[in-house]
Parts: sequence; structure tokens; C-alpha cells
Amino acid sequence: MRQVVLDTETTGLEASQGHRIIEIGCVELVNRKLTGNHYQQYINPEREIDAGAFRVHGITDEFLQDKPVFAHIADDFLDFVRGAELIIHNAAFDIEFLNHELGRIGGGETRMEDVCQIVDSIAIARHKHPGQRNSLDALCRRYGVDNSQRTLHGALLDAEILADVFLAMSGGQTAFQLAGTDPNAAQGPGLTGPRRLSRERPRLRVIRASAEEESRNREMLDLIASTCPEAEVLAEKLLREPASTDREPTADSDRAPEPQAGN
Repeated sequence: MRQVVLDTETTGLEASQGHRIIEIGCVELVNRKLTGNHYQQYINPEREIDAGAFRVHGITDEFLQDKPVFAHIADDFLDFVRGAELIIHNAAFDIEFLNHELGRIGGGETRMEDVCQIVDSIAIARHKHPGQRNSLDALCRRYGVDNSQRTLHGALLDAEILADVFLAMSGGQTAFQLAGTDPNAAQGPGLTGPRRLSRERPRLRVIRASAEEESRNREMLDLIASTCPEAEVLAEKLLREPASTDREPTADSDRAPEPQAGN
């Protein structure tokens, strides 16, 4: 399978307000391995860059003055990504800009969806990590991907980082598997599922605290209460609790209480 990880930088946030792409960066994966092939292109947007966008990527109007316009690089870009699975973080943003640029040119191909299959890596991250931050920087921290060079955004650099994040996020073991619950794992005799302990097993030995140990425990609880006022209530509760018995639970004691009539 051929995949291309893509990122763009733009003059601003809204293609509908006339903002344009100023950089495209892509890296290639084949069978989940980086090939070393990449595509990078700076583009003259034929308009000024917003101050807010400049603070994000640091690309200046002066730097882009001698760069080609999108129409002149569109064929090379489309040839690089054509037929690949295109992996983008927050794909809606980049695809809107790319479709806007293709639409300005006119011609046969005006939608990236007709050229590639689009995969949004932020949707994958939100599914795997609901309720957590799933920005590229947050995912780098979560998966141990080095992004120390990302002082400013750059399309090629961000695509390279996203490729590492995507491979870590979409491969390997992603959930803790209990022994004996994996049908593909090697099983010993009788280990075909959870193993329950017999109620006829020998009673566990209960080792009670000595008087000296109980005294030290009380001193420690007093110290915790004095240094952490919020723990005082808990410490008093623990000091008042009676010692647990060494009674072995019976079959009935393991069950939840039966509801009483009128409750």
C-alpha cells in the first residue's frame, strides 16, 4: 500500500476569504515504511500573508516573491499523490485549500477526493483518545515522537513528524491484553479462559500488626494530618476503623445484599 503524509502552510485560516497555500510538504510510505521520497514546494500566493499566519510558520512575503504560482506546480504535485492514501492531520482544512487552488485553475481535476483516498489522522486520534488533546504536539508527547525542531510550523517538517506519529498510533499493541483471553495465544492445558480459585482452598494466613507497629501507624497518620489538612478527615476515619477480622468469606457474603421489601 502506498500512502502519502501531507501538510500545507497558508496565508491565513479561511480559503473562502481568499487565503492561499504557500507551502506543500509530503512524505511517502510504502507498506508502512518511509521510503525517503518526498515532495516539497513553496508557492507564491499572489497576496500578502496575515500577521497571525506569519507567527505560526515564519514564512515571509519577500521569500515567496520568486516562487512559482500554484498553477505551475499543480501537475507535479498531483502526479506525486495520485492514487495514494493521503494522510492529513485535520484534513478538512488542507483539503479545502487544495480544492480551492485546483478550482482556480479549472480543468479536469478540481477535487482531491477524486485523486486520492483521504484519511484524517485527527479523527483516528480522537477515536483512540477521546476527551484528550490530539494536536500534533500533544500526540508527539503521547507517543514519544521527537518534535524538538518544530519551533515553527513547516509543511515538510510537519509531514515527517506526522508520519512518525501515524505509524506509532496505527500500529503495535494498543490495548492491554489479559493472558488467557487472546484466542491466538498459546494456551497451556486447561487455560482456555479465566481461571477461578476454589472456595475449598486453604485459608489465607492473616498477620496482624504488633502494638509497636500500630503505634507507628498512628504517628504517621497524625503527621499526614498535620502537614496536609485535607487528609485530616481521612486520617481520623482510619484511626477510628476497627481491625478487620480474619473471617473467611462465605458463599453468601460475596453476594450483594438482597433488596428488602419496601426499599
